[in-house]
Amino acid sequence: MDTAPIAEYVPMIRDLPIDLRPRERLIYAGAGALSTAELLAIILRMGGRGENVIRMAERLLSQFGGLAGLAQASHDELCQVHGVGEAKATQIKAALELGRRLLATAPHERPQVRSPADVANLLMLEMSLLEQEHLRAVLLDTKNVVIRVINVYAGNLNTAVVRVGEVFREAIRANCASIIVVHNHPSGDPTPSPEDVRVTEQLVEAGRLLDIDVLDHLVIGRNRYVSLKERGLGFR
Repeated sequence: MDTAPIAEYVPMIRDLPIDLRPRERLIYAGAGALSTAELLAIILRMGGRGENVIRMAERLLSQFGGLAGLAQASHDELCQVHGVGEAKATQIKAALELGRRLLATAPHERPQVRSPADVANLLMLEMSLLEQEHLRAVLLDTKNVVIRVINVYAGNLNTAVVRVGEVFREAIRANCASIIVVHNHPSGDPTPSPEDVRVTEQLVEAGRLLDIDVLDHLVIGRNRYVSLKERGLGFR
């Protein structure tokens, strides 16, 4: 006798204990205690068929490579994601724009980079969990204060696919003084590969031509990182 596959049970938010619901947790524990997915879930409000809103938020963050990727995605790109639609896409873009404007109006709240560890602390928690390689650029002003972080590329990092122009395009638009390049190794081992070094050499050379200093290239692993600048790899 044929039997139909048993569908996975996905509890809705209302079925969760109160202390696990994002909105209630924000009220009693504060926004800082919530994960990025939980905060995004509050913005989205509702999930879809067979998927609660937290899972939807996790799927979006994974698909776009975190908040930086969501911020760069267009409204149309978000609308094309299963279960999102125009209303949710609009809510996401509005929330991210509020965050961008806050940084623009309160530059003293933006982190200042004094060492590779500062950049690692900024990005490691999220990037160490990504299932594929992502290349990001941290845009800095003349005082090494972070202007913003942009998601440049997702996929295997090599000189054949990483276009130098894509790395520097937003840096030029933001009129930044310098950048720090960061990418992750999903294996968890942050040891730079020969290809990582070659990419770094290309970026450093292009930065000299564009008068935008490439201060470092960090490789993020599982709770570890390597600074190519500290190791003298790709920098002359």
